[in-house]
Amino acid sequence: MAQSAMRSAGTLSRWDPFRDLDRWFEDFAGRAEQAPQAWAPRADVSETEQEYVLDVELPGVVRDDVAVEVTGNRLAVTGELKEKEREGRFHRRARRTGKFSYRLTLPRDVDGDKVEAVLEEGVLTVRVPKVDAARPRRIEITGK
Repeated sequence: MAQSAMRSAGTLSRWDPFRDLDRWFEDFAGRAEQAPQAWAPRADVSETEQEYVLDVELPGVVRDDVAVEVTGNRLAVTGELKEKEREGRFHRRARRTGKFSYRLTLPRDVDGDKVEAVLEEGVLTVRVPKVDAARPRRIEITGK
């Protein structure tokens, strides 16, 4: 009874593992031919009265493999997380390697000449000061 119900519901097709394997190889070969794309690290952006602060997670990246550039109000953090040489074989691979890029457009009130960047304990902290005109000022009220 169960088989007749299955037949009446539609045509059953046999699973062909080689057909699926061929599709997998075609898909994999197509991706392997493409150039690897840059990935974007995770980052936090905050603002104080004096500056914008960008904290970018870059575990395993050394200072010489990262660059920070400011053009006008555009900030770019680029670099590469190089793969470590390992012995044996991988059982699982989940960490990203290769080129990375994080780009941010800030308000126009930044002083690009005074940007500072520090890489400590896997976190790149970039401080972008605001220009004096953009900082809030308390105005003294005079009169009676």
